[in-house]
Formats: sequence, structure tokens, C-alpha cells
Amino acid sequence: MRRDLMDILACPVCKNELTLHVDREDDDEVLEGSLHCATCDETYPIGDGIPNLLPPDLRREMEAETAAPQGDNS
Repeated sequence: MRRDLMDILACPVCKNELTLHVDREDDDEVLEGSLHCATCDETYPIGDGIPNLLPPDLRREMEAETAAPQGDNS
């Protein structure tokens, strides 16, 4: 995620400002970190340079589906 995207990104829930927390970056691109909304007290992860701005309930639902063991299809 490029740092200049902070000028246009907003919380998907309340539309307020997000704060960037960087864990790893390369030049002006944030590779790992998070975006935090102080109003909603929600945190949105950044992984592989891609911010996950799904609303919290949808994000948790997708994370649960991804973490659930897959059945044997043999």
C-alpha cells in the first residue's frame, strides 16, 4: 500500500480518518501493518501491501471460514 493512499482512505464503517501503523515497508510502500480508526476503535490489517478494509463483521466471518478445517474431498 502506498503511503499517499492515506489521503483518500477512510474507515469503511464510520467514514472517519484512519491512522497508519507500519510494521514493515519498502521505500514508500507499506508491506505489513495496520490502519486504525479511533472513532470505531477498529483495526484493519495490511498484508503483502494490501489493506483489508472489509467491515469488521465480514472480515471476521471470512477469517473464520479460512481458518476452518476443510473436509476431505476424496
